[in-house]
Amino acid sequence: MTVQQPIPAEVAKPSPDGVIKVAIMAVGGQGGGVLTRWIEALARAQGYACQATSVAGVAQRTGATIYYVEMARTGSAQPVFALAPSSGDVDILIASELMEAGRAIARGFVTPDRTTLIASSHRNLAISEKCAPGDGTADATEVRAAAEVAAARFICFDMEELAVESGSVISATLFGALAASGCLPFDKGAFEDAIRSGKRGVESSLRAFDAGFHACLKGVQASSEPERPPSSPGASGPVRLLDRWESLTRRAADLPEPARPIAFAGLRKVVDFMDADYGEEYLDRLAPFAISGSLGGNELTKVAAKYIANAMAYDDVIRVADLKTRAARNGRIAAEIATGPQQILHLTEYMHPRAEEIVGLLPARMGARFAASPRAMARIDRWFAKGRRLRSDRLGPFLLLYALGGLKWYRRRTRRHAVEQAHLDGWLSRAARFADADPALATEILCCGRLIKGYSETYARGLSKFDKVLGMVDRVADRTDAASCARRLREAALLDEEGEALNDAVRAIEAL
Repeated sequence: MTVQQPIPAEVAKPSPDGVIKVAIMAVGGQGGGVLTRWIEALARAQGYACQATSVAGVAQRTGATIYYVEMARTGSAQPVFALAPSSGDVDILIASELMEAGRAIARGFVTPDRTTLIASSHRNLAISEKCAPGDGTADATEVRAAAEVAAARFICFDMEELAVESGSVISATLFGALAASGCLPFDKGAFEDAIRSGKRGVESSLRAFDAGFHACLKGVQASSEPERPPSSPGASGPVRLLDRWESLTRRAADLPEPARPIAFAGLRKVVDFMDADYGEEYLDRLAPFAISGSLGGNELTKVAAKYIANAMAYDDVIRVADLKTRAARNGRIAAEIATGPQQILHLTEYMHPRAEEIVGLLPARMGARFAASPRAMARIDRWFAKGRRLRSDRLGPFLLLYALGGLKWYRRRTRRHAVEQAHLDGWLSRAARFADADPALATEILCCGRLIKGYSETYARGLSKFDKVLGMVDRVADRTDAASCARRLREAALLDEEGEALNDAVRAIEAL
């Protein structure tokens, strides 16, 4: 739940006899242009002279545009309007996303003596945040703190969520918050008439407008819901398989209590990835780390339950094809793009298989022979490493992906599975050596599994960093601060894609 301060009646509004200046900072696809047209239509309908302009930009997302509206009562002389906002000269600043609010503050558009800042609390991640190998999400706390100081009034709640629930876009909820703020000398009906003048998506826009209006008046996000309890590890299927599943869940229930929720989730993941036998292997691998009775032991067990499951459910060609042909995926995509009942969804899959993916699908011995021959790998790359587009909404491509996704029974025979199992066993044996003597170091070694993710080149880069980090861990394992060193190396590996921060951390530790 996001809390904001209720709107104080005593706060001064922009003078209706002067020029009212409104700046809108929006990201592409959020309806910033629509919101600007609504404000312009609203002002003109109320007898105001009005001018709207826009300045396009990029700002590391899609297209970040600054829309600017000036309005004034018509009199004997025609007012002269500016084409763009100026620092310290904005009455109302509307930001469609929290970091856009931060950008407005940094540019000086928000001032404590006059500016009302209306911003949605949700985030649209910048490219730099998305590209970070780890969690690159910027901390929004500083932006909120700056907004509280920089603005005369700060109105902030999750307007994106309200818009989605109303079947509209965020421009409508922003317009509702603007109406409720009382910053403009117009009543609610005038705002609604401006939306009706658009003649497209009127009903959904009015619903979102109303949701934003009432949420702003209440001062509390209206759509907040209590946290849902985690789903139980139930399953459905043939009796024989259900009996096997119950046997596995009983084993998982014997683990230390703090680790059970993660272990149940991991068990579901690996059984879905392969079969019940693979779930048995997961619990066998987890058993050496099932240490209870201490904070360090509980943390070790939880980390092991998480990263062993992730490592066992690796992304290969079979898994990617399986995920792309599941009914739930089509339903999720249809919900995200809001397709109507009379609309047909066309889905194009972008495929670019490398030689490693092709060879990984071969039987283990045959694949090993190909992998050992650079000449053979180059030839396979020439044959297969081409960008392909498969229309999975068509029968032929869908059946191809569906057949690949159904090869779970064959996965154990593949070259990729043999490589993954050997790598997994080596990693876990290294961690198990320290499980009793130094649980903190064993935990850090297991956490290094976070470095390996995805497939193709992303997987190769992560694996290279993983090997480099564990190589350094072996060199410092006898030190009393070995766990701290391992953590520093792992966190450095997650800072950038190229691994420059990791190289710096390696050099710093070598200097010790």
